[in-house]
Amino acid sequence: MEQQPIARKHLVWSLLTGLAVGAIAGAPLGWMANAKYSEQRMAENIICREKNRDKPVAMVESICGSQF
Repeated sequence: MEQQPIARKHLVWSLLTGLAVGAIAGAPLGWMANAKYSEQRMAENIICREKNRDKPVAMVESICGSQF
């Protein structure tokens, strides 16, 4: 069986194909992970603010962080 060396042209097309497939598959996964993280962060912030609601606003901001 005769082996042929891999041409640079084939490597470039393989790289471009991999990048395109990765972008198409990775974008929805990144979007879902970001949505989950933001929901979790917002819930933690609300719980922290509820626990510290009797304190001044400046102190709550320093303890819990920004609401946004």
